[in-house]
Amino acid sequence: MILSIIQARTSSTRLPGKVLLPLAGKPMIVQEIQRLSRSQKIDKIVLATSTDASDDELCTVVAAAGVEVYRGDLTDVLNRYYRCAKKYGADHVVRITGDCPVIDWRLVDTVIARHIAEQNDYTHMTERFPDGLDTEVMTFAALERAQREATLLSEREHVTLYFRKHPEIFRIGTVDSQEDYGELRWTVDEMCDFTFIEAVYEHLFPLKNDFTMEDMISLLKEHKELLEINRGITRNEGLQKSLAEESAQSE
Repeated sequence: MILSIIQARTSSTRLPGKVLLPLAGKPMIVQEIQRLSRSQKIDKIVLATSTDASDDELCTVVAAAGVEVYRGDLTDVLNRYYRCAKKYGADHVVRITGDCPVIDWRLVDTVIARHIAEQNDYTHMTERFPDGLDTEVMTFAALERAQREATLLSEREHVTLYFRKHPEIFRIGTVDSQEDYGELRWTVDEMCDFTFIEAVYEHLFPLKNDFTMEDMISLLKEHKELLEINRGITRNEGLQKSLAEESAQSE
């Protein structure tokens, strides 16, 4: 069984409650779930959030949209993923984060297909794709090993970091983009990111609610001014912060 786990919480430090912000008439997280639900490879989608009271409203909203919710540890996200995957009997787990409201299910299915065909332990997209389309797939066995062996706080907070740090242990595959779009930022961490996403939805959603990565690239070529809305934010800033804090503590 291929289980997609979307991780989300409302206590994000840079933009609290971002997943519940209204986007084209629905909470952002619901728009993301509906885009992902078109996947032809995923058997089930579950939202994995925390047991903290701050996430009660998120659970209510997602449940009302017809998606099951798993609640686990607030900070040990690896543990949350593992326990969720175990509960639902997953053979493979697709990791999606709740700050990707333009996730493209076609690319998600491409990563899943590559993962299965190559019999990888872990498969991910390269950073030549726009930031905000991130898709990672892992076997349950690999997730279980990471849960058992990962000890650093950064490895517990960032679910797949242990895989990336140990290519000698895991069979790792990648899906690369034909062109380098790595400078494009389509994720939501700051209000300017959400303003950008709002503009994209205003242009594309009324015409084609299932718009693709290619549709967005065409839009940005035609309306280059949109690129200025959230330009200049560091990619994977949260991960870099975690690693820097860990390095400082070890000195």
